[in-house]
Amino acid sequence: MIVSKFGGTSVGSAENIKKVIQIVQSKSEASAVVVSALGGVTNLLIKASQQALENNVNYADIVDEIEDRHFQTIEGLLHHDNQTVCKAEVAKKLNQLKDILNGVALLNDLSEKTTARIVSLGEQLSSFIIHQSMLQAGIKAQLVNSSECIKTDDQFLNAQVELEKTYGNIKAKIKESDAQVHILPGFIASNNKGEITTLGRGGSDFTAALVANAVSASLLEIWTDVSGMFTANPQLVRQAYPIEEISYQEAMELSHFGAKVLYPPTIQPVLDKNIPILIKNTMAAEDKGTLITEKSLVSGSIVKGISHIGDIALLTLEGNGMVGVPGISKRLFGALAQNNINVKFITQASSEHSICIAIDSNESTLAKQAVDAAFEFEILQHKVNPLIVEDGLAIIALVGDHMKSHQGISGKMFSELGNNNVNIRAIAQGSTEKNISAVINEKDVRKALNSLHAVFFEDQIKQINLFVVGIGNVGGKLVEQIRSQYKYLLENLHLNIRVVAVANSRKMLFDPSGVDLEKWEDELDAKGLSSDMSAFMVKMKELNLRNSVFVDNTANQDVPDLYEACLKHSIAVVACNKIACSSSLDNYKNLKYLSRKYNAPFLFETNVGAGLPIIDTLNNLISSGDEITEIQAVLSGSLNFIFNNFSADSSFYNVVEQAGIEGYTEPDPRIDLSGIDVMRKILILMRESGMPCELDDIENDSFLPQVSLDANTVPDFMETLKQASQHFEDLRTKAEAADSRLKYVASYKNGKAKVGLQHIPKEHPFYNLDGKDNIVLFYTNRYKDQPLIIKGAGAGAEVTASGIFGDIIRTGNK
Repeated sequence: MIVSKFGGTSVGSAENIKKVIQIVQSKSEASAVVVSALGGVTNLLIKASQQALENNVNYADIVDEIEDRHFQTIEGLLHHDNQTVCKAEVAKKLNQLKDILNGVALLNDLSEKTTARIVSLGEQLSSFIIHQSMLQAGIKAQLVNSSECIKTDDQFLNAQVELEKTYGNIKAKIKESDAQVHILPGFIASNNKGEITTLGRGGSDFTAALVANAVSASLLEIWTDVSGMFTANPQLVRQAYPIEEISYQEAMELSHFGAKVLYPPTIQPVLDKNIPILIKNTMAAEDKGTLITEKSLVSGSIVKGISHIGDIALLTLEGNGMVGVPGISKRLFGALAQNNINVKFITQASSEHSICIAIDSNESTLAKQAVDAAFEFEILQHKVNPLIVEDGLAIIALVGDHMKSHQGISGKMFSELGNNNVNIRAIAQGSTEKNISAVINEKDVRKALNSLHAVFFEDQIKQINLFVVGIGNVGGKLVEQIRSQYKYLLENLHLNIRVVAVANSRKMLFDPSGVDLEKWEDELDAKGLSSDMSAFMVKMKELNLRNSVFVDNTANQDVPDLYEACLKHSIAVVACNKIACSSSLDNYKNLKYLSRKYNAPFLFETNVGAGLPIIDTLNNLISSGDEITEIQAVLSGSLNFIFNNFSADSSFYNVVEQAGIEGYTEPDPRIDLSGIDVMRKILILMRESGMPCELDDIENDSFLPQVSLDANTVPDFMETLKQASQHFEDLRTKAEAADSRLKYVASYKNGKAKVGLQHIPKEHPFYNLDGKDNIVLFYTNRYKDQPLIIKGAGAGAEVTASGIFGDIIRTGNK
């Protein structure tokens, strides 16, 4: 015989009950069907009883609501001729309920005995309706009164079952019938006086387990609204999937730590006879589900599931007076037990100086009162400190029978949590190693679950969550490159790159599931909030996503102020903005330090040379023990473009204007033409090569006339270029007369740096530098005579975006 239990959602509507009947009809052997109340009805019954106790007349409306709910279900299931009898029975029982509630209101008393009678009604009604529906469908079914079979003590709301008597009753009741299907209401029992009792939390599961044991069932099916036990909570981890097979012990551990499919104490009867349990989805009966047996197969991940319990308080009892004193633990747990406080987690230092335990947060105040009272004398003597209570925590746990035989599981778990800035407050692990638990901040639960799931269950696919600020020329190209390369990165580099936020100077848009890169511009306009970088930072921290990367595509002076906060929250920073790395030396050093401390990459390859691997090459030279002795470079693609195109046929003004149109200059061309941009770049290279220096240490030999340097606005500046046209013509003609080309060069040697316009002769490597190209010559201890040369496009949205993209990929490979 197969025993099938259908929960509240499975019998929550006429449509779902039809699916239940189809499932039962599909079975080739006799079955016992245990049903819960229609979904939500038990809560309504409890609410009605509380309102009656408070003499709130609205309890009658709740009874009417319950009646309407059941009548609608009957009308959706039964033919018109069969509805009358069924509705009459429901109305009769609900009239009895009204009488009971009227008595509660009149006497202003609600005993546990009365509560049991009230809450048992849901299962009585649902089992009756389902029985009538099965008869109509031609199924040979019998309705069995669970309260006559299951005998308990006199605890009305959480009764203890008399197992031997119960097993005998169930076996006899089912044996005497020739029905193909036996229907039993779950949750309901009775004491030896025949009074209704209930089985408490998970009561319907318990009923099904008792029936399965009594009839020595071949299988116990638990039908619910999910397709089995999942590797993690699918509401928090989108990549979670059903576990095909799991052991009893693994299932119990996962259920204890928050998996809602099973309530561990209720399935003990099937464990006693090693009856397999199959978790199935009523709404997707074809799904395989999860099979729970005595031993699970050693296949796939050694870790079978990740679960958590939220709303936890951590209690710490500590003091020098605890060391070597027998009985401290007994007194601590005794004080908690006397107040019916359940302990979920225990850890103790080997020094015996402290004991940490975790309990439900709503019991923390009572726990502190109880423990402080128990240790009042020791606290007064300063031998023990008053109990320390920390709220807002959660327990996260890895579960698997075979973790003990595999090294490195704990290390992998804690390393991944640390890499994502998830602080561990306490750790517990039994010698069997079926469970490794850690207490963390509740706000970190989603990030922790997703990080651990990716490591232990996914094909080592790393998800990177991007927060992109600046979506103009460069940012727009970056988004397009990410969209076009998404599939390649997923398949070849195992990187799942999601843009979860975009922002420009006007609006910002957040979507934790990933912004649609096909229509992000329309969504930003339609759904975007007013842009506010402080609010952007708050939201980024609030989302608390694993592997978060803040991408700064701006030239804004204020955006780099966010870098420090990002790094402190283990949010990687990728920037083409040069402001931070060319700011004060103390700030530069601090950002590099925070990057190391919080294991958050701080990457800025595009600060120099756009997409060229200049900084990466420099870092590799330094890391390998080489030393930079001299740098010569043309570092401004915009200035190179300008002087390469400046001729007798094109005025200096026209060329600068064209450079701006093509995106080679900054929005404010003064940054490029004043030399400040090149100064920042050579400063960054000097700092990366180990030279401690400030921007003021660099000599700037400007080619601009004073009138241009004094211009206050961009339009005024552009106008001065027209006015000083002869000045620029003189620069050009002098270079041509010397058979040279004009290049804006940055140089560093012997601790000194300089930027300025130079005449470059034909034999120099810079002479044939065309278009917007950059070139860097590194002279080192190893490259003394022939420098290491890096040359290529050093400006433009496409190549800059590709450099930023490269840095983003590097964060995924950290």
